[in-house]
Amino acid sequence: QVQLVESGGGLVQAGGSLRLSCAVSGSIFSINAMAWYRQAPGKRRELVAHITSGGTTNYADSVRGRFTISRDNAKNTVYLQMNSLKPEDTAVYYCRAWAAENYWGQGTQVIVSS
Repeated sequence: QVQLVESGGGLVQAGGSLRLSCAVSGSIFSINAMAWYRQAPGKRRELVAHITSGGTTNYADSVRGRFTISRDNAKNTVYLQMNSLKPEDTAVYYCRAWAAENYWGQGTQVIVSS
């Protein structure tokens, strides 16, 4: 079992920054990769950024160059640094872990005002 707890969401003005955190506990050794997803009202959940156990990263076109995913293995935490935020980044952001099963966190709300 893997448990994921997101934090760091909030209200920010367009152009601002936020850093989301995903604290990981449980069978950490079983995790192959992790990612951040988001879901805006009335829209499907979409992949934002992905990081493998080896540190390879990948980003959605809409956030590439503005968002950075990283991991701190000593703290068992994955981060999403979000810069130059836009109103269209408003969504609930979820952390996901791939192990023998897929695990999701409960989500953290990000609201970007214009």
